[in-house]
Amino acid sequence: MGTRLRIALEAPGREAGFSAIEAAVAGVRAVDDLLSTWREDTELAAVNNAAPEAQVPLSPRLSGILAEVWRWQLETGGAFDPAIGALVDAWDLRGKGRRPGLAELDRAREAAGVGRFSFDEAAGTMARVDGRSWIDAGAFGKGAALREAWLRLEELGVQDAMLDFGGQVLAQGSPEGGDSWIVAVAHPVRRSEPAAHLRLSNRVAATTGQSERFVKADGQRFGHVLDPRSGEPVPAWGSVTVVASDPLVADVLSTALFVMGPEAGLEWVRDRDDVAVLFLIDHGERLEARWNRAMTDHLVGGG
Repeated sequence: MGTRLRIALEAPGREAGFSAIEAAVAGVRAVDDLLSTWREDTELAAVNNAAPEAQVPLSPRLSGILAEVWRWQLETGGAFDPAIGALVDAWDLRGKGRRPGLAELDRAREAAGVGRFSFDEAAGTMARVDGRSWIDAGAFGKGAALREAWLRLEELGVQDAMLDFGGQVLAQGSPEGGDSWIVAVAHPVRRSEPAAHLRLSNRVAATTGQSERFVKADGQRFGHVLDPRSGEPVPAWGSVTVVASDPLVADVLSTALFVMGPEAGLEWVRDRDDVAVLFLIDHGERLEARWNRAMTDHLVGGG
């Protein structure tokens, strides 16, 4: 998945600790084997590579995950859309990067979006209606993997653990001598500097911004997060961190809210109690922090 997984946990002994770590890593690997679009041997790759209109049978596991992300596409008004593969290709985000012409971008927009797939959840089948369309797991794959790792730790009776998965942190239970884990939120530009600290227990924090992954084209730098509605890269306005009880939800919504931007995003989450959200808005020499009511309980010092 192009990142590192760091695990810290408490166990009754060294052997039990290593077994638990291995189980968590195996859970991540199992999800990668299901969802990776960097390989040709995964189930999601089979969907993406199928001939147009060919009905591909889905395992219950993949069908369930896709049903979740399809619903989030609707709930976020298209700010999150997993089927942006044609746009990824147009901007060459998996290569050196390039700026597509207007006509090419229009064609990519036509081939992007969940509407270019026929998904029968009841039958457990999916078909793409356009050969240029494909599903990118980049905005939900890590969340699905963390969820599986968490499940496997719980099955082994692990109560206290922290998993740091490249911008997403799962905090289970608490460290010895404390009531919660303290997790740093990086400055959206100066990533080595913490801009805030969160208090987490049995929650996941996922952060999305444009400062770490980017490509250059025509003398310009643009990030890897695309707005599915316009087909354009989202401006590097700062970052958004989402705290939720479900790793996949945190992953999806951190992307969706970054696409929405701080104004529309804050309005979308203002009265929600199921997710806590922190927006860090970069004004050059000044960093502005804004959050919804649910985030207050997690901010160290109350903000």
